[in-house]
Amino acid sequence: MSDARKLEGNGVELVRERALAGRVQEALERVYQLDRIADVGDYLKEAEAGEREALLLHEADDGALEMTLRLPPLEGEAGLDALCQIIEGVSHFVYVVERARRQRGTTQLEMELQAEVDKWVVLAASVALRGPLDMDTSADLRSRLYESVSFEHDETSERGERYRVANETAHRFVRRLERDYVGRARFGEMRVELRRFFHVGQEGKLRLGRVA
Repeated sequence: MSDARKLEGNGVELVRERALAGRVQEALERVYQLDRIADVGDYLKEAEAGEREALLLHEADDGALEMTLRLPPLEGEAGLDALCQIIEGVSHFVYVVERARRQRGTTQLEMELQAEVDKWVVLAASVALRGPLDMDTSADLRSRLYESVSFEHDETSERGERYRVANETAHRFVRRLERDYVGRARFGEMRVELRRFFHVGQEGKLRLGRVA
């Protein structure tokens, strides 16, 4: 059976996106030492025109959690925003699956806080494959992710406030990672701190962001 035939019903046009999403899932599971519970590629659907990434959740009558991750198709040479949308979507997926496995709830802010940090985690790991991750390269990446940004939702709206809080908290947390771990090449200890951030809830994440 051809690869295209195998993918029917799952959006043949998402082959690139599925491959990248799979690599992001592997990277996050490796950093946070998570067992594979579900393959994100089985839950992908193409987003509507102009729609950004979105993880749709529904609890079935039997208590099962149904999920669909909608991703916009990558066009040409994927830019930073397109890559970040895939990372954010996969981060949401991995986080919700792990919380469900542990029978723990989550909040939208908690998911956004984690996704904002995961963007740096995945992209910093990609940078490290091409050369050493040092203070300068990390600071440049941090600036692009958290400073050179614009928000779709007004700051007075619930969404607008949530995204800004997540952005600011992640920015402070990553800046502390640079100071305490990247600058001293203490990457093993940094992974421990990243796992601590992953496993705490909303208040714990906010607290760790304020420590910086």
